[in-house]
Amino acid sequence: MTDAAIANHAPATAKASAVPQGTAETWSMRLKEKLAESGPRIGWTLVSVGLFAGIWELLWAVGLADPKLLPPPHVFLGAFADQAKFFNTATRWSIGLNPADGPTPRQALLITVGATMGRVFSGLLIASVLAVAVGVLIRYFHLFEKLTLPTITLLSPVSPIAWLPVAIFIFGIGNAPAIFMVVIALFFHMVLGTVAQIDGVNRNLINVARTMGATKPQIYWRVIVPAILPGLLMVLRLNMFGAWMVVLIAETTGVGYGLGQVIMLARNTFNPSLVFFCIALIGFLGFASDWVLRMIQKRILYWVPETTGVLRGL
Repeated sequence: MTDAAIANHAPATAKASAVPQGTAETWSMRLKEKLAESGPRIGWTLVSVGLFAGIWELLWAVGLADPKLLPPPHVFLGAFADQAKFFNTATRWSIGLNPADGPTPRQALLITVGATMGRVFSGLLIASVLAVAVGVLIRYFHLFEKLTLPTITLLSPVSPIAWLPVAIFIFGIGNAPAIFMVVIALFFHMVLGTVAQIDGVNRNLINVARTMGATKPQIYWRVIVPAILPGLLMVLRLNMFGAWMVVLIAETTGVGYGLGQVIMLARNTFNPSLVFFCIALIGFLGFASDWVLRMIQKRILYWVPETTGVLRGL
């Protein structure tokens, strides 16, 4: 190889090796920024949970909390293997089968959590799509509003528990009634929330779109829907906690695997440790689900400014 070829080859090699190094440095800087941003929040979360658990442990230590009725966290969280074996509920409720058969305790725990989360997010997705579509149609077509909005307002205060017999009558036993209960619990409130969000859209945005010659479908699709999206995602997050509450009630009807079935088993066998273990597990899953939705919200609504803590300086 000539000197000229070596000279031409050297910069290319240097550039090729410099690109991954720069990329690695960029990722490293982003990771440090993320850790610096989320570190205090994670720390205060641990302090908050630790303070609550510490008060509980202190009440147990001084004898104010009966360990048979209110077992402290180190009791029901420490015996993970003993608690996980009760999650094989599909076999335990079956007549003539050995409760020891089926999946291992760890597998049963994962199957139970996965089944409950699947019902929660399936119902949440169905309710969200239907509610947003119906809410937009209510404000788009005046006749549709007259035919549907009074009925939706009338059914909105009805407790989801009242729909449980209806779900069993229609769908029988299985996943369908549990998902139906979640949809019913969220649908009416989300429709009313969507209508309220549409009514709160800034009229100047609509007037500007009309001035630019936008048609009614274009105004709804290009102006109104993006304008109500931040509020809808907030409504979605708040209703997700309601979905977690309702699915536990729905799972008591006999869906096989589910956290509601485990809580029923704990109640029937008078096992407070299992009850509080399930409560801690549900709280963690709800917290993780909310965190995922907040991350999705930040990605989708990248143009919305951060408003957390704007009044702390007052």
